Amino acid sequence: MGEIGWNGLLVLVCVFLANLSAVTQGKTVKYQTFEEDAPGTVIGNLAKDISSTPSSSSGGSRTNFRMMKQFNSSFIRLRESDGQLTIGERIDRERICKHTLHCLIAFDVVSFSKEQFKLIHVEVEVKDINDNSPEFPRKESSLEISENTAVGTRIPLDFAVDEDVGANYIQSYQISVNSHFSIDVLSRADGVKYAELVLMKELDRETQATYALELVAMDGGNPSRTGTTRINIKVKDYNDNSPVFDRNSFSVDLPEDAPVGSLLLDLNAEDPDEGLNGEVVYGFGNQVTPEIRQLFRVDRKTGRLTLESPIDFESKNTYEFDVQATDLGPNPSPAICKIVVQVQDVNDNAPEISITPMTSITAGIAYITEAAARESFVALVSTSDRDSGANGQVHCTLYGHDHFRLQQAYEDSFMIVSTSPLDREKIPEYNLTVVAEDLGSPPFRTITQYTIRLTDENDNAPVFSKPVYEVAVVENNAPGAYITTVVARDMDMGSNGKVSYKLADTYFMGSPISTFVSLDPASGSLYALRSFNYEVMKQLELRITASDGGSPPLSGSANVYVRIVDQNDNAPVITQPALNNGSAEVLLPRDAPTGYVITRVEARDADEGVNSDLTYGLATGEPSVFSVNKATGEIYLNQVLSHDVDETLSVTVTVSDNGRPALTSTATLHFLIIAGSPPSDRTVYQAGGGYEVHAQWDLSVVIIVVLAGSCTLLLLAIILIATTCNRRKRDKGGEDSDSYGEKGTLERGRNHVGDNPLLPLHGAGGGAGFDGHSYSSQPGGFTSAHPGGSDMCSASEDGSEVPCVYDSDNNSKLRGNKHEGYSTLPGYGNGKEAVRPITIWKGNSYTTISARDPAFSGKDSGKGDSDFNDSDSDVSGDTGLKKDGAVVPPMGGQNGLWACTSECKVLGHSDRCWSPSAVRANAAPSPAPTLSSFNSLSKTASLPRDPHRRDNYYQAHIPKTVGLQSVYEKVLHREYDYVLVTPPRPVRVQEISDVTIPVYTPTPTHCPNNDV
Repeated sequence: MGEIGWNGLLVLVCVFLANLSAVTQGKTVKYQTFEEDAPGTVIGNLAKDISSTPSSSSGGSRTNFRMMKQFNSSFIRLRESDGQLTIGERIDRERICKHTLHCLIAFDVVSFSKEQFKLIHVEVEVKDINDNSPEFPRKESSLEISENTAVGTRIPLDFAVDEDVGANYIQSYQISVNSHFSIDVLSRADGVKYAELVLMKELDRETQATYALELVAMDGGNPSRTGTTRINIKVKDYNDNSPVFDRNSFSVDLPEDAPVGSLLLDLNAEDPDEGLNGEVVYGFGNQVTPEIRQLFRVDRKTGRLTLESPIDFESKNTYEFDVQATDLGPNPSPAICKIVVQVQDVNDNAPEISITPMTSITAGIAYITEAAARESFVALVSTSDRDSGANGQVHCTLYGHDHFRLQQAYEDSFMIVSTSPLDREKIPEYNLTVVAEDLGSPPFRTITQYTIRLTDENDNAPVFSKPVYEVAVVENNAPGAYITTVVARDMDMGSNGKVSYKLADTYFMGSPISTFVSLDPASGSLYALRSFNYEVMKQLELRITASDGGSPPLSGSANVYVRIVDQNDNAPVITQPALNNGSAEVLLPRDAPTGYVITRVEARDADEGVNSDLTYGLATGEPSVFSVNKATGEIYLNQVLSHDVDETLSVTVTVSDNGRPALTSTATLHFLIIAGSPPSDRTVYQAGGGYEVHAQWDLSVVIIVVLAGSCTLLLLAIILIATTCNRRKRDKGGEDSDSYGEKGTLERGRNHVGDNPLLPLHGAGGGAGFDGHSYSSQPGGFTSAHPGGSDMCSASEDGSEVPCVYDSDNNSKLRGNKHEGYSTLPGYGNGKEAVRPITIWKGNSYTTISARDPAFSGKDSGKGDSDFNDSDSDVSGDTGLKKDGAVVPPMGGQNGLWACTSECKVLGHSDRCWSPSAVRANAAPSPAPTLSSFNSLSKTASLPRDPHRRDNYYQAHIPKTVGLQSVYEKVLHREYDYVLVTPPRPVRVQEISDVTIPVYTPTPTHCPNNDV
C-alpha cells in the first residue's frame, strides 16, 4: 500500500473517531454488467444511487468513498471522490463463475464525511454473453452396429459441452440427412441436453456396410453458435442373440460419504446363446468420460458396479453413464444399460440433546413420586442442530415405556410428562430413550438414554406369604422350641417396606396367647414358651399382625394354627379288673369248657391315634391253658382244666400301645379255681366267631372239634344241672348249722344308722369277690324283694328296726345278729378264707354281698423309702392301711384321687381332690352284680362322685415328681370306701376330716369244709 493509501486510511480513522456521535447506516446497492466489457466502462455512481451529492453539506464537509477490501480491485475500480464504479479489466464469466447460473462480484464500500459514516454493500452481477461455441470431446468417432439391430434401437452419442450458461447453452442437436438414422434430443436431470442415435430402418451390411454422419450441436445465443463431430458407422454381421439387461436403466442414490469399494449395482445381462456367443462381459460404453472411469468401476465378468474413488456432493451431485454387456461371439451386439448416480448430501452435524429434570439427585436421573397424577411434568428436553434447512430441523421421539410421552413445549423443546398412574412396586425405574432426528436425507440421529426413578410412597400393606399357616408341634417340646417362621412382604422400600411382627391380643384357655408362644418382631420366628400337652390342648390358634414403618403404618394379618402332635408319652392304664398292687384275683370254675371267657382285661391310654391302639398279650403263665384276644383283651381257656391242677393259676397280662417306641403295662391275674361250672349265659369263645385264636388248626380239625365240643357241651349241661341241684340240697343243710361267728356286724351297722350312714366295707379291694342280692326300695318303707318277705325284722335292743337277710334257698328270714351274710359262690367257707355277708344300700335298693377279709402283705407298702416301681411297692392305695392301730379298708383300684383335674399335674392337689361330694337322693338304681361279668365281682363301693367330672387315672408304674408323689400318697391314705346301710338322706355330707370312721375288728369264724 502506498503512502497515499496509508494517509487516506489515517484520515478515515480520524474522521471516524471525531464523529462517534454520527449515525452509522448500512445499504446494499446492486449493479449489472456484461462479461467481456471494455475496461473503463462505467458500472454506476454510488453518490447518486444513495442520494448523496458530492458538494459539501450544510456544515461544509465533503463525502468520500473507499473500498473495504482490495482483492477485486482488478475487476472493479472505485473513484473515491464521487463513488463512480468502472471496469478495471476484462471479465471472463466462465473463469470466475464456472457452471453457475448467477455470477456475482460483491464488495463493501465506506462512505464517510465529518457528519456521517456509511457502509455500502455493492453486488455486481456479471451477465453471460454467447462467447463460447459447443464442443464435442472428439472430432470423429466410430460405431459398430450389427446388421440385425432392431429398428428403434437407441445408440448414445457423445454430447457437446458449452461453457456458457442459460440460453447461451446447447439447446439442440442435428444430424446429417440419411435414410436409416435419426437423433432424439433428451435432457438430463441437471438440464443438460444430449442426443441419441435412433435406428429408423433395418440395416443390410451387404447393401451398405458403412455410414458417415455429421452431428451438429447448437446453443441458444443470438447469433447461435454450433459445434460438429463426425460419426463413422460400420455395419457388422451378427450372431443370433444379444445380451439383455434386467432393466434398461437404473438410478442409484449414493451418499457422498460412501466408502471406496461400496457396491452400487449388481448388473446382470443374460444371453441365451451358447459358448462364446452366450458368455457376457461388462464394461463402460465407448462414450463414458475419463472422470466416470476414475470414480466408478465395472467388473468385467460379474457386472458389479462399485465406487472406485470418493465423491463430493459439493463438486457434482449427478453422474450419468452407460454400461454395456457384450457376448464373446462373432459380431456381438452390445446391450446398453443407462446408470444414473444421484449423490446424496450428508448431514455433517448431528442434533444435540439436553435434558433438564424437574427434580434430580443424581446426574442423568430424574425423580418423581409414584403418587404423581397424570400429565405431571418430569423433565425438559431441548434439542439443537447446527445444520440449516431440513438438515437442521429436529424431530424428537421418546421410547421406552408408554407411561411417559413427549409434549411440545415450544420450538425445539419438549416436555416429558406422565400418561398414567405410576406404581413403584411394579416398575421402580424407567429407562427411556430420547431420539433426536433431523429432517435431512438421510436423517442424522442422536440417541440419549435417560432414567426416571420413582420415589416410594407407603401405598402397600405387608402381605403374608400364606393367609393361613398350619404347623405341627410334637407335644412335650422343650420351652423355647422353634415352631415356624411367618413371612410377610411389603413391596414398598425403606422404612415403608420394613416389616415388624406382633401377636394379636387374644386369649386361649383363659390365658393370654403371649403366655403360650413368643414372636420375634423382626424375623417373624415363632417359639413355644411352654411345653405343650396333647391331652390338654389339641390345637393352638393365634393371629399375627405385620406392620410396616410408614406414616401412617399399614398392616396385614395371618392366622397360625399350631397343631399339637400326639406323642406316645402315656402308657396304657389297666382299668378292669381292678388291680391291687399290680395284681387281681379272678374266679375260674373248674368245669369251665374250652373257649370259656374267664375275664376281659380293659385298659385305656390317654394318647390318641395309633398311640392309643392297644394290643393285649400274655407275658408269663400257661400258654397251653390260657389265651388272650389281642384286640379285645378277653382271656379264655384253651383247654378244660384237669382235676389235679393247682387251685390258683397265675398269668401276666401285657397291654401295649402301638406307639414308637411302644409303652407297655403289665398285670398279674391270679385265677382262683372254684368248684362247679360257669353259668350257661357266660360267653364261650368260639373259633371263627370274630375272636383271635392263637392255635391255628386245619379246617377239618376245626369242624371235628366244633362237633365234638357241641356234643360235650350238651352232655356237660345235663351233668351241670344235675350236679347243681344236688349241691344246693347239700349246701342247704350246711348253711343252717354253720355260722361265721362274726357277731354284732349288723348291730353295729344298726347303731350307726342314725348317726353315720357310712360303714366300712372290708374286702372292697380289686381282688375281693362277692355275690349280691338286691332289694328294691318303695316309698314309705323297705319292701323285701324276696317273695313272702316282710319289711323289717323285729326291733333291736335299742328299739330300732334291723334289716333282715333272706336265705335264697328256703326263703327263711335271717336276723342280722344270727346270720351276718351268706354266699352262693362255691369254694367259700371251706376253711381257707372267711366270708362275711354285708347288707348295703346301693342306689335305690338294698344289696347283700359276701366278701373276704383283706389280705395283708408283709412286704414294703410302697409308702416309705422302697424303690419306686418295685413290684412290692404300691402308690395307688389299693392295699389295706392301718390307722390308729386298726385295719382300714383300701381305696378303690380305679382312681384314688377321683376329684382331681388336669391342673393337679402342674399346680398340685387342692382340697377338692379328696373332699367327699353330697349324696344324691334320687340316684338311679344299680343292677345287682352277677357272675356273668368280672367287673361286678370286683367292683368296690366308694363315695358317690359327680357324674360330670372327668376321671383322671394316675398310673402306679409311671414315674411322678417327688412333690406330686408325696401329695398323691398323703391324699391316698385319707380316702376310704364306705357302704350305705340305710337309704341316703338329702343332707350335706360332712367334710372328710370330720367323718368318724368305725373300725371293724374281725372275730374268729368257723368255716365249714365243703368238699368239691
